[in-house]
Amino acid sequence: MRISNPWPAAAMRLALLLLIAALIGLASGYVTLALLLALVLFLGVQIRSLVRFERWLRQGRQLRPPRSEGLWATLFEHFYRLQRRHRERRQRLAELLRRFKESANAMPDATVVLRGMGEMQWWNAMAERYLGLEWPRDQGQRIANLFRHPFFSEFLAHGDWYGSVKVPSPLDEHLILEIRIVPYGQERKLLVARDVTRLHRLEVMRRDFVANITHELRTPLTVIQGVAETLSEQEEAGSEDFQRSLELIQEQSQRMSRLVDDLLLLSRLETGERKSAAVPVDVAAMLEALAVEASALSGGRHRIELDIDRDLKLHGDQTELRSAFSNLVVNAVKYTPADGRIVIRWFVDDDAVHMQVVDTGFGIPPHHLPRLTERFYRVDSGHNDATAGTGLGLTIVKHVLSRHDARLEIRSQLNKGSTFDCLFPVKLSARGLAASASPGTSSP
Repeated sequence: MRISNPWPAAAMRLALLLLIAALIGLASGYVTLALLLALVLFLGVQIRSLVRFERWLRQGRQLRPPRSEGLWATLFEHFYRLQRRHRERRQRLAELLRRFKESANAMPDATVVLRGMGEMQWWNAMAERYLGLEWPRDQGQRIANLFRHPFFSEFLAHGDWYGSVKVPSPLDEHLILEIRIVPYGQERKLLVARDVTRLHRLEVMRRDFVANITHELRTPLTVIQGVAETLSEQEEAGSEDFQRSLELIQEQSQRMSRLVDDLLLLSRLETGERKSAAVPVDVAAMLEALAVEASALSGGRHRIELDIDRDLKLHGDQTELRSAFSNLVVNAVKYTPADGRIVIRWFVDDDAVHMQVVDTGFGIPPHHLPRLTERFYRVDSGHNDATAGTGLGLTIVKHVLSRHDARLEIRSQLNKGSTFDCLFPVKLSARGLAASASPGTSSP
């Protein structure tokens, strides 16, 4: 119900009171005294209502306001409605908070609410089990002060909330946690820690299996290649069909050898420790050498161009970087038709250090782009299957870039070409520094 404006009624009441007082004053001969007494009476009524209003607000437990009249009745009613809305809103918020806590406690993952500089405001029961937090002792403490694993500290310092980090639990080193941080609200973050121990063990078993089986395949492949070469060199090797069979054996054994080499390299990238001290790598010289190799692989069928900053260096692992860049350049040669153009770029801008390989090849359908860096994933283009690789090249590129805190961006248009862009942090760049060795003459 809408409340009408009380001021005209209050003014009329005051005017009526003064009029009555003036008439009484005129009848008695004391007009000023009568008016003064009327004002004192009016003021006393207002003070009495003000005291009742203050007492009602201070006590706060009485839902309904005290009875009153005139302007004060309207004021009481307004505050009563505000108080009721505030109480209802507080009840709704309390209910939402209760449901949130119940939901968070029902989750199988540890959940911690962080604010400001990482101070812990609230956490669920699984956080106590996984992270060893204790309520209310640790409330308000910074998560970095209680959980000091170096990988987690680096993750917090880096501030890349799109990724995650795997670390052992501070209570049990055999319990592996995958931790993500999700920003929300104003200076609020939600830390979620998930138990990935079983997945981690399966991943370790898979890596060990791949590493072991590829080592075991090296010897029989070497023997097969050697025997095939020996037989093909003999004058009495046999008929033309026999020679063709030997060529197929050599061709497929070489392909298997490349696959084994890529698997071993990928296994080293996944399981090997990152080098703490990176050296300045002369990427420009490396790319010039790769351009020469690409021209030899192309056989003059492509136009290969360089657009590089020769003074720009990059702190990193020389062998790993050459392997990644070589895979991108070789792919461009393989999947670009004759008379196509391949541009190798190396430059820095305000956002990142870029190594780009741009081609005018067949292009990649959009639905394939998110999966290109998966193991053994290849686009069935039907254009150049004879020169198809192992399906591990872009996977190797992704792991090398990850070990350099970099990422790979792929842009492509069908029948127009593709751009493979390696983006390194600007902090890894350097100028005018000589690399420890000539990267152009080394091989991965």
